[in-house]
Amino acid sequence: MKYLPIDSQLFINNRKNLSIRLKANELAVFNANDVMPTNADGTMPFKQNSDFFWLSGVDQEESVLIIFPDHPVESQREILFLKETNEHIAIWEGAKLTKEGALKTAGIKTVYWLNELEGKLDELIRKCNGIYLNKNIHSRSASSVETRDDRFRKMIANKFTETTIHEVAPIMHELRAIKSDFEIKLMQNACDITEKGLRRILPFIKPEVMEYEIEAELMHEFLKNRSNGFAYQPIIGSGVDSCVLHYIDNNKACKDGDILLMDFGAEYANYASDLTRTIPVNGKFTNRQKAVYNSVLHVMKEATNMLRSGTIFKEYNTEIGRIMELELIKLGLLDKHDVQKQDAKKPLFKQYFMHGTSHYLGLDVHDVGDFGWPMKEGMVFTCEPGIYILEEELGIRLENDILVTANGPDDLMKNIPIEAEEIEHLMNS
Repeated sequence: MKYLPIDSQLFINNRKNLSIRLKANELAVFNANDVMPTNADGTMPFKQNSDFFWLSGVDQEESVLIIFPDHPVESQREILFLKETNEHIAIWEGAKLTKEGALKTAGIKTVYWLNELEGKLDELIRKCNGIYLNKNIHSRSASSVETRDDRFRKMIANKFTETTIHEVAPIMHELRAIKSDFEIKLMQNACDITEKGLRRILPFIKPEVMEYEIEAELMHEFLKNRSNGFAYQPIIGSGVDSCVLHYIDNNKACKDGDILLMDFGAEYANYASDLTRTIPVNGKFTNRQKAVYNSVLHVMKEATNMLRSGTIFKEYNTEIGRIMELELIKLGLLDKHDVQKQDAKKPLFKQYFMHGTSHYLGLDVHDVGDFGWPMKEGMVFTCEPGIYILEEELGIRLENDILVTANGPDDLMKNIPIEAEEIEHLMNS
């Protein structure tokens, strides 16, 4: 991995926090992600299962973690199973994690090779009252791909028919939603790398530059700062494509006079950052572009101030909608009389602002967490209002990453330029 070693205390603490949430004399099993195929003998870059990484820090495929807090033998309360290196693997792929390396990374003393899993699992399940298994229950998940966790669940259900199976994912969602100081430092690093990327590209962007050239400049800056690259598919959309929420083709020339919407973020140590900036291709906002930009920025500042402990998402979104209505009326996009008569279930502002303002952020760009929960200290959210005027080919979105603290919202991207005048100055410097 490109990132610097992480203090194993992070993962030791995480496992302790999970252990106290499990039922008496029950164990939990977590699987690493698969290496996904492409075609022929090709594979996609490996991306670790977020729950598995959160608990172990191990960034290696074909790994299994078992947590059994009430096992009578202390050495059997945390067990890591790893793929053993052989001569062929060492030559073709590089040596895998050693048992000593696993201790240093995860803080787990008991490590077995993967070929010992079946026998050990039989022994442990005979001693427990039930087993916690993992699966992806993210509210946005629509994948039909079977995971290692899915296959493991089928094996357990078929082989251990009398064993009670519990879902561990709801517990993991609650735990992962609150970021520790260790995690906040990693996320801050990801945000800082993203800042370097933005500062690199602002003077670079000129009329006729290709969207993919901007993407390439960002990737260069990310990689040189120990990031594996983008935390998600970057959006580099100019002109009419600034109004396409998930435009990822990034394949056309940026034209003089157009606006350019860029939604990207660096990943660091598997943690995501998520930034959006919208800029004038020629380095100077038109009056109309600046008016829309400043309206979005105003909504963003108001929304950021509401990201506090105790805030309820439903109330948060309602208030943001009210603020957005006022800005859209000011911009001549909505009529105040129409707004007064609107159907509350179909607010008119959604013609121009059709997505949510905030989502959880962490190991995943759309991180786990329930929007029914009140906001709590340690949660990290994006703040990303936007106004999209398709008939004007003008889409403006701004986005920063906000940590909820005891002292109010802490913008992890507060050092990244956002005022229209700052953007223009940096583009023309």
